Amino acid sequence: MILSIYRTLTTLAGPLISHYLKKRMARGKEHPVRFGERLGDASIKRPDGKLVWLHGASVGEAISLLPLIEAIQEKYGNYTILVTTGTVTSAALLAKRLPEGVIHQFSPVDRLPYVRKFLDHWHPDIAIWAESELWPNLLCETRKRSCKMALINARMSDRSLRKWGRFKGFISTLLGTFDLCLAQTERDGQRFKALGAKHVFCHGNLKYASPDLPAEVDELNKLQDIIGGRPLWLAASTHKGEEALIGRVHQTLRNEIKGVLSVIVPRHPERGDEIAQELRAQGLQVAVRSQGDLPTAQTDVYLADTLGEMGLFYRLTSIVFMGKSMEPLGGQNPLEPARLDCAVICGPYMTNFTEIMQCFEEQQAICIIEDEAALTAQVIQLLRDPDQVKGFAQKAKAVAYAQASVLDKTMEALSGLFAPVGLKR
Repeated sequence: MILSIYRTLTTLAGPLISHYLKKRMARGKEHPVRFGERLGDASIKRPDGKLVWLHGASVGEAISLLPLIEAIQEKYGNYTILVTTGTVTSAALLAKRLPEGVIHQFSPVDRLPYVRKFLDHWHPDIAIWAESELWPNLLCETRKRSCKMALINARMSDRSLRKWGRFKGFISTLLGTFDLCLAQTERDGQRFKALGAKHVFCHGNLKYASPDLPAEVDELNKLQDIIGGRPLWLAASTHKGEEALIGRVHQTLRNEIKGVLSVIVPRHPERGDEIAQELRAQGLQVAVRSQGDLPTAQTDVYLADTLGEMGLFYRLTSIVFMGKSMEPLGGQNPLEPARLDCAVICGPYMTNFTEIMQCFEEQQAICIIEDEAALTAQVIQLLRDPDQVKGFAQKAKAVAYAQASVLDKTMEALSGLFAPVGLKR
């Protein structure tokens, strides 16, 4: 019943959906050239032969899929790989990091005409969805076409469990489209089973298998030469409101730590102008990377409002604060800086990474602060104590590499979906 109502509403709401998408495009949230992909219109021809389709909602899911994509390409070379995501940011990142021969498209909006056009063109043999984004029309239409389907790295938050618990018949239908469900944790697995998923297993979190974020060596050397021996810390993947907080923290830091430089890498680079104005209103000297600025001796904050350079800045510093964690927004992935020898600080709200955070906490490998004053004090303490930074970084790196076997286990679980190598479509 609910699925029928959903399908009717999304069909009738075509003009409203179109208007909404155009507003998103005007704000830079949709790709102006590839907009048709969101309506199900493919921008390239489908290659002949078998095709495996992997879907991740945004940047985090896309990054977690990269090692799996490489493993599939190596083991099942007779399959073309199609990757879909829903955001401009993820598309730009994948343009730099996808292996040669892998196709990226934007996922279609979940309206039946768009979904059917997408599937009519690509007719995937296997569909692999990452984490927790469940679009009813896309799932059910894919299943109708006898496509083998898997949900991997699946997670179910407390909030999602409460929401879906009110619609058990509906979520059972959606989860029933998957032949296989690979949960991040045993707790997630139990939740998916309770909601109707079948063949549920837990082999760990694919984020542990993600490769180190890349960096341009020449650019790293240049920034290291420019910054020299200045004390440095980084606020990574910040969200609205956190940049102003970092600015206030810096004002205290510069009275305590001579020559300190704060670096901010916002989660959404398009907010760069807004952030720069906000920081300058606090009386801070700001260098903006997207405008070609480089930090000088007078720079308080280096605003790295660019895309795909997080690996560069994690290598530039050894102290990292994870954004999206000071308010109940879920946090950002602490494994990425941990792999690159950083001491990691976060706020109290890291609910998107509950089990990962449990591992960090058990090993005393992360600094959790409650508020702005505590963040300020923690950064001052670490800037004054390189040995403590090194100790935290070593523990964090050990946690980050603790589940190195998760990729092999995931590939083994997915092997039943793939036809033997050499079979033709």
